[in-house]
Amino acid sequence: MKSIKKLLAVAFAASLATAPAMAQDTEDNGLDYKPFPHMFVSVQGGGQTTFTNYDQLKLITPTASVGFGAWFTPVVGARLHVNGIWNKGGIKSAAPIMAVPGNPTVGDPSNGPIPGVTPAAIDQKYDYRYATTDLDLMINLVTLFGKKSYYPVNLYLIGGIGLNTAWDNGDAYAQKDLMPFAWKGKRLSHNARVGAQLDVNLHKNVSMNLEVAANSLSDRYNSKVNAKDDWQVTAQLGLAFKFGYKAKPAPAPKPEPVVEEVWETRIDTTWYDDVTYKDVVKDGDIDKRIFFVIRESDVESTDAQIEAVANFLKEVQNGEITITAYADKGTGNPKLNMGYSKARAEKTKAALIAKGVDPSIIKSVEWKGDTVQPYPNDNDKNRVSIITGHGVYKQQEKVVTKKFKTSERRVRVQ
Repeated sequence: MKSIKKLLAVAFAASLATAPAMAQDTEDNGLDYKPFPHMFVSVQGGGQTTFTNYDQLKLITPTASVGFGAWFTPVVGARLHVNGIWNKGGIKSAAPIMAVPGNPTVGDPSNGPIPGVTPAAIDQKYDYRYATTDLDLMINLVTLFGKKSYYPVNLYLIGGIGLNTAWDNGDAYAQKDLMPFAWKGKRLSHNARVGAQLDVNLHKNVSMNLEVAANSLSDRYNSKVNAKDDWQVTAQLGLAFKFGYKAKPAPAPKPEPVVEEVWETRIDTTWYDDVTYKDVVKDGDIDKRIFFVIRESDVESTDAQIEAVANFLKEVQNGEITITAYADKGTGNPKLNMGYSKARAEKTKAALIAKGVDPSIIKSVEWKGDTVQPYPNDNDKNRVSIITGHGVYKQQEKVVTKKFKTSERRVRVQ
């Protein structure tokens, strides 16, 4: 215990001496944040064994840990660490253990054999539970002896003290005749720890670690007495989740040099398109379309379309058109759809005439139902009346003229 305390004291003093120098290097580590100080939460899992006069390989049990702590400087950190929960012990004797007449406890082999009793060797294991809570000091040996404040791989020296609680020792207590120091209920013990952890950064907020630690506990921790503390060794692999970083302060902007200002006037020329429209008389094909909603043939819902088509047809000279109506194949059935298309064709004709279109230019009215789909890739558009034909009509044509404008502006050239 004294040697552990001396080691921790030396490491702590050295870390305090080097921490200010390390802190000056945080601006040169290439990170966009200050790596220290920060907090962390760790979870670990692995195996442990308690040293005793038994086959250690048979006493290895799983163990798990959780820790919460902080790194105050690149060198010094601390954590609250809880470790447990499974443990094993064992008792083994190659020499016979003799019973002393009149004494139910383990006897002394020097008393010699008891007449009529055949002694037997002992080889038994027993289970119990434990939880260790330690306050650990952590010293980063890489930054302690390195030239930078941040490295992706670090080696921590760990030392701490705390309390150990053990319980559920019924397996050992049941052998009290062979183990007179077995305890019952719960047992509190001191815990002194020294260990090392290799930590590898995977991300700004996550690192992976491998930790090996030796823990010193009271002599009766494993239900046996050896006149010295029991030692428990743990080896665990884990992850640490880091948070609480601070943003690195932005460097102060450099002052701009003072120069004499020189200005001049420049003429900017901007080109643009001047768009106008003119009427062009065209002798050509006519193609106009009036769309209906599903299951509808009334033109009221298409009045704006009817109005636009009627206004166009009223200006057509020497015209001749055909009205053909359709229905969509995606709804209804062939009989219903034929009726819809007929109604749409007839009502389209009547609506156009009502809007002032000369009936003499309407050559024919046809309906196709869903036997023909003018829009094979768009089902809804097939609810349509299509007006096709030929005639002489006026059409607006866009005329684009390139023009430019100029403007003056003051520009600083120096």
